[in-house]
Amino acid sequence: MAKTSVAVVMGGYSDESVVSLKSGALIYDSLSKERYDVHRVHILKEGWFYLDSQGQRYPLNKADFSVDLPSGKTLRFDVCFNTVHGRPGENGELQAYWDTIGQRYTGCDFYQSALTFNKKDTLAVLSKYGIPAAESFYIRKGEHYDFQVIVDTLGLPLFVKPNQSGSSLGISKVKTLEELPEAFRVAFKEDEEILVEKFLDGMEVSVGVVDLNAEPTVIGITEIVPESEFFDYAAKYEGKSQEITPARIDEATRCTIEQIALRAYRSLGMKGFSRSEFILCKGIPYMLEMNTNPGFSPQSILPQQARHYGISIEELCQGQVERALEKPKPHA
Repeated sequence: MAKTSVAVVMGGYSDESVVSLKSGALIYDSLSKERYDVHRVHILKEGWFYLDSQGQRYPLNKADFSVDLPSGKTLRFDVCFNTVHGRPGENGELQAYWDTIGQRYTGCDFYQSALTFNKKDTLAVLSKYGIPAAESFYIRKGEHYDFQVIVDTLGLPLFVKPNQSGSSLGISKVKTLEELPEAFRVAFKEDEEILVEKFLDGMEVSVGVVDLNAEPTVIGITEIVPESEFFDYAAKYEGKSQEITPARIDEATRCTIEQIALRAYRSLGMKGFSRSEFILCKGIPYMLEMNTNPGFSPQSILPQQARHYGISIEELCQGQVERALEKPKPHA
């Protein structure tokens, strides 16, 4: 009997592609080669490629996501394991394409992916379900804005961040009015929409939620203690933070955070991995964002949480492939 063919799809069009390639490498290594035929696919700005066992690249046929091999064989995949960070794998574009051609894939559907990639819209939707967020301004590039009004309304310090970006790229903590123009410039470099958020003085926690046996489950709450002033790129990917799992919180607070994280996951109709970021302020978890393709490199938070929960990386990855196989196949 033929093995299930799994393409681990990694890369992307943003600066997060480097992180995605590391995530994809871990997933590729973790999937059982006895159970599956596991393949690597790179989706990059310069093209979409299948990599053979020697690292030789072959272009993908975008009409049906297949590969024509030198042997004359055409390779197709039963499941795509989506680990593309940023565009196009985390904003719904890739999922919508796969739906169109009838390709099964791991994780959430295109709508949930597109929604959660937009921080403003995610927080607006979740506010209807009683999930609090920091007070903020939403600004498009080219719009008129008054720095003094922003500071008078939100106070200092405050955060400026791209509305649609990940890995803490383009985020600045602003302590004075004079720092705002540069923070806007940095954020607008990543996205044409930005959020300016009120500073919440509290503990940052990251909450992993995964559908285990079709049941959303919190696998860990991690306390983030960055060396810098917030959980920036260096803190996330260069080891410049303490990540404490489980977070140092009491039982009542843990239950509150878990309930809110699960409510957010269910309210959005999520599937697969998610990692939600909160600031715990005076006992209230304020949501910052939800990641539908969180980092999965060895130093990433979700794999740490899985190990603490007692799930091996191999089991976690296999579970996602099996969930994808249970989905009705999209009609091309």
